Amino acid sequence: MARVLYGVHGSLHGHAMRALALARHFSEHEFLFVTHGQGAKVLKPEFSVVEIPGPLTVYQNHGVALGPTVVQSLTHLWLRKARLREVFQVVKDFKPDVTLSDYDYLVARASRQAGIPCLSVDHQHVITFCQHHLPWRHRPAYLQLALVIRVLFTQASHYLVISFYRPPLKPGVQARLAPPLLRESVLHRHPRSGDHVLVYQSVPPFPGFFQLLRQIPHPVMVYGFHQNRREGNLIFKENSEAGFLDDLAACRYVICAGSHTLTSEALYYGKPVLALPFRGAFEQVLNALYLEKLNYGRGLYRLPPPREALAAFEARLPEYAEAISHGEFWGNDEVFARVGEFIRERGQVAW
Repeated sequence: MARVLYGVHGSLHGHAMRALALARHFSEHEFLFVTHGQGAKVLKPEFSVVEIPGPLTVYQNHGVALGPTVVQSLTHLWLRKARLREVFQVVKDFKPDVTLSDYDYLVARASRQAGIPCLSVDHQHVITFCQHHLPWRHRPAYLQLALVIRVLFTQASHYLVISFYRPPLKPGVQARLAPPLLRESVLHRHPRSGDHVLVYQSVPPFPGFFQLLRQIPHPVMVYGFHQNRREGNLIFKENSEAGFLDDLAACRYVICAGSHTLTSEALYYGKPVLALPFRGAFEQVLNALYLEKLNYGRGLYRLPPPREALAAFEARLPEYAEAISHGEFWGNDEVFARVGEFIRERGQVAW
């Protein structure tokens, strides 16, 4: 048995869901998580969690709220020494054999200073470790986010990058790419052909969002608003893992912001994705660009989108489904093998 300290980014919940899948699989080891926000909510019911705030992204009106996010970041930088001292105390008390990191600032940095091997398992490093051919209009946002990732979130000793797309690694990069890591609850369900559309919206939407959904000529299951009610073709549902995955497995297609976790789960079930990236969230933009490049779906970047966008997307559903059928969206065996080797060898692996 090994002691594993795991740092998890606390914004939204995709990071914590990936960490939860890994910790559940390696139940023979002892895990202690350092996280905050949504990460703590997801992980606390099953694992020991030490809540220490890290950098958070604040979202408003379907986008990154620049002012509050900058304030959060500056506050974190002002307090970073005190928070690192908290993590060092956790390291001293827990005595981890290795550490893991999912887009984490504190544990990876403390591990480097303490000389403890740290494996980063996340999607975000696909931005900095891989080569991308981007339209010029997206390059400023790409360069900005790449700088943030390099400065704040690139402190691990090893990197395993999870992605539904596989761009080439940059020359000299010491990292490995793997297909998506999926929850067991996703794997336990089989895709079906239903008549509804599934929508997931985790932050306040843009003006015109619901008018867009009312144009869809099918029932629309809407998650993320913590409601149970019906309004025309819109059926609002309380968040429930079982209910959500049942609806996901049986939908016609998915509308979401383009987060990697939900997009990967939708593609695993063979569902095309219409991505509406949050303003200022370049990772979601990049995911949407690859959806288009691989013909798995479409991204809409001008919000609200033109009225004809939905009809154009629906007209290509068979084409998207055919392309998705040839993709690789399940990487659990590969991910578990890599992580298992890292833990078993106490980080003494050459990748």
